Amino acid sequence: MIASVGSMTSNETQPSPWEVLAPIADLVTPMAVRVAATLRLADLMSEGVTEVEELATRTETDADALGRLLRHLTCHGVFTEPAPNRFALNETADLLRSDHPGGMRAAFDLNEFGGRMDLVFTNLLHTVRTGGPAWETVHGAPFWEYLATNPTMAASFDASMAGSTRTAAATAYDWTDVRHVIDVGGGTGALLAEILAANPDIRATLVDLPDTVTRGRERLAERGLGDRCEFAGQSFFDPLPTGGDVYLLSAVLHDWDDDQATKILRGCAQAAGKTGRVVIVESHGTAGDDPGMFAEMNLRMLVLSGGRERTVEDYQALATAAGLTTTDVRTTSTGLVVIDCEPT
Repeated sequence: MIASVGSMTSNETQPSPWEVLAPIADLVTPMAVRVAATLRLADLMSEGVTEVEELATRTETDADALGRLLRHLTCHGVFTEPAPNRFALNETADLLRSDHPGGMRAAFDLNEFGGRMDLVFTNLLHTVRTGGPAWETVHGAPFWEYLATNPTMAASFDASMAGSTRTAAATAYDWTDVRHVIDVGGGTGALLAEILAANPDIRATLVDLPDTVTRGRERLAERGLGDRCEFAGQSFFDPLPTGGDVYLLSAVLHDWDDDQATKILRGCAQAAGKTGRVVIVESHGTAGDDPGMFAEMNLRMLVLSGGRERTVEDYQALATAAGLTTTDVRTTSTGLVVIDCEPT
């Protein structure tokens, strides 16, 4: 018989061990939220579907199992049960609507990149034991290889990156004297679009893998910016296009270990030549008041791809090793660091 851990109390005045640890150790509730997001239950309830039998029919699930999941979430403040087997949205559940501006439903969807990313942590033990990423042990192939062979998931990854606050870097750098920016590993061009829109005299080149660049071409065309951008579908470990005034690396280096990150920077330095610059945009390891977020992301990058978060000093050391000299460092309002470098 499986006993309820929550019923085990040490005494009547002290919280039980489960009450102390459950808020940080419970896996049932986080997975239940992700299942609810994947099934789009909040969307259905917002359309007036509330009976568990109808919810099960619409989601092609088992009604008894779905009812148990919803009742568990209701007990944890997600959804309400105004009548037996009838469920409804509350303020917390409303965050799981697909049209909510917070975008949490897609982030939790187990069929999208965010959900697949979270599942990798079921084998965190592998990473702690070996020091290597766990993505392959869960999904069958290393992170970047997995994305390269799964176009649907790659598109989901691109979409999640396009929503990043790193687009704030578009206004955190002085583009006055820049005529040609080359966005290296620029995804679908979300940041590049903001730069081009704000600086009508700048031309650009978007560098990323072929499928991603194709989506970037479509994005920039939709913004009316496609005629000011060239597209290079390639690995950024291959020789980069030359002739750029600025080689931009936004949220790229943290995906890689020090050796690979240095190689990427060295490639940018070589392409920049004597007159170009290399601009790094990453999370600031020592900025802001949330060291917990930095610690989480540092662990997350290792588990996913073997990368790491870094301090400004760490990035400057990488730049030096790649033949670059740091000339300016500034921080955005969203806690990003923008590091301006020139070839030595």
